[in-house]
Amino acid sequence: MTDISATELIREGPHRRTQTFRKLIAIPQAVYGLVVIGITLFAAIFAPWIAPFDPESMDFDNLLVGISESHWLGSDQMGRDTLSRLISGAQIALIVSLGAVGIGVLIGVPLGLISVYFRGFIDDVIMRFMDSLVVFPSLLIAVGLAAAMGGSLISVILAIGIANVPWMARVIRSQGLSIREMDYVAAAEAGGMSHIRIIVRHILPNSVSPVIVQSTLSMGYAVLTEAALGFIGVGIQPPTPTWGNMLQQAFPMLDQQPLLSIVPGIAIFLLVLAFNFLGDALRDVLDPRLKGVIH
Repeated sequence: MTDISATELIREGPHRRTQTFRKLIAIPQAVYGLVVIGITLFAAIFAPWIAPFDPESMDFDNLLVGISESHWLGSDQMGRDTLSRLISGAQIALIVSLGAVGIGVLIGVPLGLISVYFRGFIDDVIMRFMDSLVVFPSLLIAVGLAAAMGGSLISVILAIGIANVPWMARVIRSQGLSIREMDYVAAAEAGGMSHIRIIVRHILPNSVSPVIVQSTLSMGYAVLTEAALGFIGVGIQPPTPTWGNMLQQAFPMLDQQPLLSIVPGIAIFLLVLAFNFLGDALRDVLDPRLKGVIH
């Protein structure tokens, strides 16, 4: 398998990108990931039209019912339709994962590029700060920030996004170390090109492949973290349905209606697995040398 960098994909146009996509879909795990993410995205976008009930609507005549003609996945202890809440929760899962990874990239990538380009004292300060954040588990950082900022959608995105920053910075710095020493970077410096132009035109495009892979893997982690925050009660608060708070509310009913826990649990498992499979496949296609390196 050949090494395909993001820069080559941009320069060689649609034909090379088509070839890369064909290599990607030739990997069974990538096909699974794309299908599951596609179904989740479809459900999130068209939730108002495909959800059979209002996810927050209570029906006290149908409390804790199992699978039935009107409630395909049953209902909870307040009579709310589980399928409708699952579909609505898909919106939150994707919004949180995209938002959190976006924050990690927007903050972590510039910090990593500045660190690898200027080296010396600047590199030491930035990377020692990143190392101090990495010492603490990302979930612990997210829990602390979410608890401090309150259980809203924005605060959860910020909490998970900030926890992603050091990983993005470290990934692009590690890739940029070799790019920084290339002859074309030295030629650009000798030619009087500004620091910003060198970073944007030479170092960033040639270092972006592992960032794409890490972003995909981090989206799965963000889904799992959002669910964990919701389960322990510091995430997005009810009545807004999320897969995490669905699990939290279903836990006391585990002996009476286990389906309430099984449904969101399977949804979380399948989506996280899809992101991980897609990330692994992208790693193999974009840069086989990274296989087994990024976690």
